[in-house]
Amino acid sequence: MKCPFCSHENTSVIDSRPAEDNNSIRRRRLCEKCKKRFTTYEKVETIPLIVIKKDNNREAFDRAKIEDGVLRACHKRPVSAAQITQLVDDVETEVFNMGEKEVDSRSIGELVMNKLHSLDSVAYVRFASVYREFKDLNSFMEELKKVLDK
Repeated sequence: MKCPFCSHENTSVIDSRPAEDNNSIRRRRLCEKCKKRFTTYEKVETIPLIVIKKDNNREAFDRAKIEDGVLRACHKRPVSAAQITQLVDDVETEVFNMGEKEVDSRSIGELVMNKLHSLDSVAYVRFASVYREFKDLNSFMEELKKVLDK
């Protein structure tokens, strides 16, 4: 690691500790030439995941979009922030465990709906109504009947 102050190539690690929810390592380093200290972060390099949208556009996977949709669906429901975070963590893990470079947005939506269904039925119906873009009351009622039958 080059020193950012003098560009000397020999530095030593004087302290290491987990950072950012244990997703990276924070390292304090000391330059052997100028004796100045600086911090670096080491993180596992992940393969960028591309989401194929309904209109066939492609964009980078964004966990915040899933979290936003789940938060809206769970608004004023007896669902804790910890439960929402766990649901989003589970969905994200399943998506990355698919091992694909590109994932269809429908697959992600179905994962979210399956998780919401077991968490809160009202939140599930709210999410499904936006995700499935019900065109009329009959299609909405069909989804409600499925929930009530289970």
